[in-house]
Amino acid sequence: MITIQGEVEEIIFRNEINGYTVCNINHEGNMTTVIGHMISVSMGETIRVTGKWVNHPSYGQQFKAEMYERQMPKTENSIIKFLGSGIIKGVREATARKIIDRFGDRAFEILDAQPHRLAEIKGISMEKALAIGQAFNEYGQMRDVSTFLQKYGISPLFVNRIYKQFGDRAIGIVKENPYRLADEIPGIGFKTADRIALSLGADPSSENRIASCITYILANAAIQHGHTFLPISKITEFVSDLLGVNSSLVHDIVISLAVSGRIVIDRNPELQKVFLRSLNQAEASAARKLIDLSLVNFEETVDNLSEYISNIESEQGIGLVKEQQNAVVESLRNGVIVITGGPGTGKTTIINTIVRLLEKLDLSYALAAPTGRAAKRLSDATGREAKTIHRLLELGRREDDDVDILSISRNAPVLNEDVVIIDETSMVDIILMNHLLKSIVSGTRLIMVGDADQLPAVGPGNVLKDIIASGVIRTVRLTEIFRQSSRSMIVVNAHKINKGEYPVFNNSEGGFFLSRSRNYTDSLKKIVSICSERLTKHKGYDPIKDIQVLSPTRKGLIGVNNLNNELQKVLNPRSDSKAEKVYADTTFRKGDKVMQIKNNYDLAWKRKGAYGECGFGVFNGDIGRITEIDEESGIIIVLYDDREVEYSADIFDEMELAYAVTVHKSQGSEFPAIIMPVMRELPMLTTRNLLYTAITRAKEMVVLVGKEDDARFMVDNFREVKRYSGLVDKLSSSFSPILLTEVNNDYSY
Repeated sequence: MITIQGEVEEIIFRNEINGYTVCNINHEGNMTTVIGHMISVSMGETIRVTGKWVNHPSYGQQFKAEMYERQMPKTENSIIKFLGSGIIKGVREATARKIIDRFGDRAFEILDAQPHRLAEIKGISMEKALAIGQAFNEYGQMRDVSTFLQKYGISPLFVNRIYKQFGDRAIGIVKENPYRLADEIPGIGFKTADRIALSLGADPSSENRIASCITYILANAAIQHGHTFLPISKITEFVSDLLGVNSSLVHDIVISLAVSGRIVIDRNPELQKVFLRSLNQAEASAARKLIDLSLVNFEETVDNLSEYISNIESEQGIGLVKEQQNAVVESLRNGVIVITGGPGTGKTTIINTIVRLLEKLDLSYALAAPTGRAAKRLSDATGREAKTIHRLLELGRREDDDVDILSISRNAPVLNEDVVIIDETSMVDIILMNHLLKSIVSGTRLIMVGDADQLPAVGPGNVLKDIIASGVIRTVRLTEIFRQSSRSMIVVNAHKINKGEYPVFNNSEGGFFLSRSRNYTDSLKKIVSICSERLTKHKGYDPIKDIQVLSPTRKGLIGVNNLNNELQKVLNPRSDSKAEKVYADTTFRKGDKVMQIKNNYDLAWKRKGAYGECGFGVFNGDIGRITEIDEESGIIIVLYDDREVEYSADIFDEMELAYAVTVHKSQGSEFPAIIMPVMRELPMLTTRNLLYTAITRAKEMVVLVGKEDDARFMVDNFREVKRYSGLVDKLSSSFSPILLTEVNNDYSY
């Protein structure tokens, strides 16, 4: 790291929200451009910045600041520049000159200790004088907080968030309990707070430290692994090992946190389950609402269903088999129903039939899916409007824009439709399901459609599988593969894999191939070649729009991270005509395929076009293309279908390249062609379930790359990573009557 110093001569750009600044400083007589998060840096100040030199393709050499220190101006000219820059509210250049003329180099002393004396200057009232003094005091507080926090390695980006949360109390709060940073500031983890605490001399066995680590372990388990709870034995083991403290002390503090209400312990006789309070409430609320909705029976409300269904079959030119007919009938007669089945079993046909039946019966309905791509597929399949669940529920801008999704608390809007149909329900986590159920009034039918054999949702919970396993919600399982689908090798092999049978490769029917490779280096070359050349030349696929590379893992030679770098080099190479922006280890370039990797309810979007609709919310898994990069401001514009979104530097970490994505991230999407390496080195990831999920993302073409033995290993690897979730128990314990939940395929309507 290099350190340079100089007086700030010009502020070229500043993002007031996150402090990202582009400025020119006079460094050793040369004008040097400095970029980085430098909160409230102003002209006239001398700054000492630590970082590295970078070469911008358009603007040449710049200094990228990682840390910075500020010195208040000392000369009268510098003080005028500083005060006249607008950094102090109520002071511009003319007022700054008057202050200097009156008080000279004592100006800062007067502003700090005797602001009332500014009223001695003609044109400054006592009210304005005190307001200027207050503004100068707030600037000083921010400066002090910034200086203090940066000593402990807190980046300027997070300094702004901390000051916004705690104000001038920030230094005192951090000194008293640094762990509040991890508990209350999104993006600052336990390890950062712990490093600060220990450097301040905190007791390694303090209650604050252990309590913060417990909530960190629970939150990390939810975000990284999808658990809604952990057994108390695992928490005590994890925390004890991580902190090097006695496990009995950890156990006592778990109990103390439960008594205070920060966490919840379900004292199940078989397993003591420890929940974050928000996740326990989400599961309990969802269970109660599902039971409430399921108790309403519509058996007598609809007559002549067989006649209606026959008419729809004639109009649509289709013929429903018995289990499809049963699914349609049960959907109309029950308050809640799950329809589950693999590819080619007619789930979309059933949804289409239900929609047309509802229209004939003059019943209102809403169609929704968890992601934008899944909603678009549903809309295309039905010819009717389908929304994301987030849009349906108007999950948008909130006052408290730094609250993580795990702690969202809001009043959901009321859905007035007679029927709500949710497709791709396997992707719905417990947080989103709870929001959805809050919105549905008793007497509304809820139809959930999905493939229970897919990977679970990226977010916490095991919703669809838990609902089915509980035995209290009507479930129709579709098993028959239809004639047109049975000719697709993708569908045939998907069902083979799901049953533990080996797929058939390179069949004359086409559509399902294994490109054999000797090793991972060879696999990497073949993936890039197949994506960029072979499928493009022989099938006419657009390598960015039509082909999606998937991988079981993020790391390694054929993991998502390296695949993205290699594919970007070939599919969107560097060019003088393409603007680009470097963030951490990623280069974002105009034309890149990118993915939003977390839910951001407050990110603004607008429909493309002069008079486009505006709104808020871009969600985990949305895939788009970079259409523009403003090199001066650093703003990146991404087009998601027809929605344009602006990314400023503080949220670049919410976006990543998407030439290759993990199988988990591909859920809910469908692509003309997918390419995926097969491997066996990571048995916890390279499972039958993952392979099945991956190939069902393809509509026309699957190309697996690797050794046939590795593909067979994945089929044989029936291991499923344990996901701790409590919804199944909450559903079962909330409902006492015995229900028939598996619909008999001989049921007659």
